Amino acid sequence: MIFDTHTHYSDQRFDNDRNSLLMSMEENGIGNIVEVGAGIKSTKEAVKLSEEYSFIYAAVGIHPYETADIKEEDMEWLKSLALKEKVVAIGEIGLDYHYDKPSRQIQQKWFIRQLEIAKETELPVIIHSRDAAEDTLNIMKTFYQANVQETYGVVHCFSYSPEIAKIYINMGFYLGIGGVVTFKNSKKLINVVSQMPLDRLVLETDAPYLTPEPDRNKRNSSLNLKYVVEKIAKIKGMTQQEVINITEKNARELYRL
Repeated sequence: MIFDTHTHYSDQRFDNDRNSLLMSMEENGIGNIVEVGAGIKSTKEAVKLSEEYSFIYAAVGIHPYETADIKEEDMEWLKSLALKEKVVAIGEIGLDYHYDKPSRQIQQKWFIRQLEIAKETELPVIIHSRDAAEDTLNIMKTFYQANVQETYGVVHCFSYSPEIAKIYINMGFYLGIGGVVTFKNSKKLINVVSQMPLDRLVLETDAPYLTPEPDRNKRNSSLNLKYVVEKIAKIKGMTQQEVINITEKNARELYRL
């Protein structure tokens, strides 16, 4: 079944139909979901959802946009959550220079601190990197070596070049591929997917964001991953079921399930 490795179902856009939507997943071919924290509030809600639904797991972390007022005690709190049975990753964490707020120095400080927590708790990481390719890589190279057999995490919503993709794969990371691969202007990502081995790719929605064609600009959900599967199968010259089977296996290895 399809494994959605990155969602935000705690978002208010799901307030009116969250339970009915989530309860429809199995009949629509969605087997598991990882609900990802992106701040204090959404991390609490991610853990709560994982406790309410047997097929949902949680990731706990502070998105770079949410780091302005973070304190060390928040990091200790994250570390305590990481001990919970259904918490499978630290994330989403990283750098986002698109608006340059908060400052790059603050983002880098808490990115590094959360990477330390991942090391301490032996959990994989979910990396968010936007307009910050060089700094993200430089920081990660201080934590993760090249040419390793370990799996250290996933680069969420991968948006960089095939060359950078190869570096991350060589460091023991999966690449998260979602609705963007279906966009008409996604030639760079299509090139990445065509060149990368399928055994280093996982499916994600980032729901409610990044809805694939043909429903772009509507609210996204895991039900739309069928369009991503269809596109990847076409790019790789495989059947859709092969894509589903391999990416589910990858997701389970990523999150150590």
